[in-house]
Amino acid sequence: MSGNHRVMITGMGIISPLGLDVATTWDGIVNGRSGVDFITAFDSEGFDTRFAAEVKGFDPEDYLERKEARRMDRFAQFAAVAAQQACKQAGLVPGGVDPYRIGVIIGSGIGGISTLSQQHEILISRGPKRVSPFLIPMMLGDMASAQVSMVTGSMGANYCAVSSCSSGADALGQGWAMIRRGQEDIVLAGGSEAPLVPVAVAGFNALRALSRFNEDPARASRPFDKARDGFVMGEGAAVLVLESEESAKRRGVTPIAEFRGYAATSDAHHLTEPMESGESAARAMTKAMEEAGVSPAEIDYVNAHGTSTPMNDRHETKAIKAALGEDAYRVPVSSTKSMTAHLLGSGGALEACFCILAMENSIIPPTINLSEADPDCDLDYTPNKAVSKELNVTLSNSFGFGGHNSVLVLAKPGRAS
Repeated sequence: MSGNHRVMITGMGIISPLGLDVATTWDGIVNGRSGVDFITAFDSEGFDTRFAAEVKGFDPEDYLERKEARRMDRFAQFAAVAAQQACKQAGLVPGGVDPYRIGVIIGSGIGGISTLSQQHEILISRGPKRVSPFLIPMMLGDMASAQVSMVTGSMGANYCAVSSCSSGADALGQGWAMIRRGQEDIVLAGGSEAPLVPVAVAGFNALRALSRFNEDPARASRPFDKARDGFVMGEGAAVLVLESEESAKRRGVTPIAEFRGYAATSDAHHLTEPMESGESAARAMTKAMEEAGVSPAEIDYVNAHGTSTPMNDRHETKAIKAALGEDAYRVPVSSTKSMTAHLLGSGGALEACFCILAMENSIIPPTINLSEADPDCDLDYTPNKAVSKELNVTLSNSFGFGGHNSVLVLAKPGRAS
């Protein structure tokens, strides 16, 4: 049970504002398409922000039994379908592996807020006896992981990581740690979020955190740009199959990447604002590289948290400089949130997938909508167009309200430790 097992990634699944699978989503990323448009999920008249990055054309009954789907909040539906995709790529089928050696960790910052919001309206308008008996089991944050365990037959540890916008990255990190120490052979890990309901949009507007660029929603998410005015909310899920090297070999599966390192720190500073100096975020990057056994000189690409808020982008730039030193100006950086918007607790898992796809295809994703960089943001953010380049080691940043800083290091499979 004990040991220091190498952790491989053998499958990925994605439901995103750019597509309902990995291939379609990646095509959107490479071609710099925006998934942001005016909100259709509810009437946004009167809201300061009237746009978001919605998942389009998703019918859960295309993938799940009708009764099963109706007992899941949208965020759990996304997770279940993304997990099925990931398992298919990994060749993971029920009965193929001891189910008690397969864990599930799905992060979510907000959980079943859609169900909670709907049922609260029913309570107010129609009274307590009309509230659904499925309210509680649909709104709980752990229900994405629970549903994934049920649809995949995974019977190991099963829980939800909740750390705001770091949730998906922390879920991956905890899965990595479980496999490293021999607790599980396989972990289905990732994040899922479906927060596009009136109360959530209104709440983030009240914080003055969201962009209000209603004139042109597709250009509203503009990380590192001088004119950026806030982040754009999105929804979706990403689930990855993490697996010990020994398990992958036993199953005859070829890994698509190696999960080399993970670290997390806390700012201990403010509920919503990042630490001014970027020191704690930089320390998370440094610790993750140490865990991975790589130096700044070996990092080929950084997928930035890059939310398009004035504070985050400036402070993250400081943190990257502090962590990478003289290599900061050499290493290409990009924020894929410029295209997907910010999937909150799901973002870190989705962006881990983008790091893997970037290495697999030798393509650095662009940061679109970058017209004029903020003078304080002076790194190479891969503006507007994807760039072809061989990549061997990538770093992915996720930061969240509450001062969470979570960093992943992913590498091409077969790279020597």
